[in-house]
Amino acid sequence: MFHWRCQFGVFGGYERPNVLSWASTSEVPADFAETAVTIGKFDGVHLGHQKLLAELIESAEDNALAAVVVTFDRHPDELLNPAAAKLPLIGPKQKSHLLKEAGIDALLTLTFDQALAELSPEDFVEKILVTGLRARIVLVGEGFRFGVRGSGDVAKLRELGALHGFLVREVRHAVVAGQKVSTTRIREVLDAGNVVEAAQLLGREHITTGVVEHGLKIGRTIGFPTANMSREAEGYLPLDGVYAGWLYADGERYPAAHSVGINETFQAVPRLVESHVLDRKDLDLYDKVVTLEYVDFVRPSAKFSGVDELIVAIEDDLDKIRAILGVTKP
Repeated sequence: MFHWRCQFGVFGGYERPNVLSWASTSEVPADFAETAVTIGKFDGVHLGHQKLLAELIESAEDNALAAVVVTFDRHPDELLNPAAAKLPLIGPKQKSHLLKEAGIDALLTLTFDQALAELSPEDFVEKILVTGLRARIVLVGEGFRFGVRGSGDVAKLRELGALHGFLVREVRHAVVAGQKVSTTRIREVLDAGNVVEAAQLLGREHITTGVVEHGLKIGRTIGFPTANMSREAEGYLPLDGVYAGWLYADGERYPAAHSVGINETFQAVPRLVESHVLDRKDLDLYDKVVTLEYVDFVRPSAKFSGVDELIVAIEDDLDKIRAILGVTKP
């Protein structure tokens, strides 16, 4: 089983070399190898997805095939049921990176548009798996559905595999503490601020990655400068509050306090995350891409009566964060 320690994007966007990326089957080279393929939303790249990826790579290696992931540029609900669409756990860049880091050979990210949504199971298999990727083995998660309105299931995929010459393997869900690992469950624990349990289900600490933008600079005026993440940052924001964690920038890792919320003490702003690097006032992170890793929850968000009360609370937060991270005050 894989376990990432915040390798994503924190050291300048490193990715495995020689991993091919395609946006359609027309981009697949004519001489590309026969393939072992898995298909899915991979909307968290959590332990369940990692189990599927591990079996994909093993099958590909055992059968001298190329390991290919087929995924989509958005969750299907964004097109088919927008009222029910949830904020994603990870953004497209994060997803691409994590999938490539798993050890695959190629990533096919299909645009989930009306034309794709209306493909019959037969057409999806013929166009994507057979003609596009020359699949010989197809691995899917337990309960996999595909084709227009989810009309295809694993039994249908096996039937089509027998017709077109590929084997189908259904991979069971990953289970942690007796519960199925799912994106829905991870979102629930993040909504409760439980980033420790989220990490257990993800197989890595949860992260937010994005560009540091100029904010109100209030933290700097009271001695606690913060890096304000842009609204376009990727990575689901957990419950409003303060978290112990790490900030990665320019190949360095810094102990940090992450604050998620709207900063009601001074001025209500759109919900975002800002991060204070412990005991450092000399860092210039503006316009840099940084990654925030959430290690543990410290306290829920609160509105303070004034600057003095806020400073006392921050000092208390930082003491707790040093203890959690195992760092000492200089």
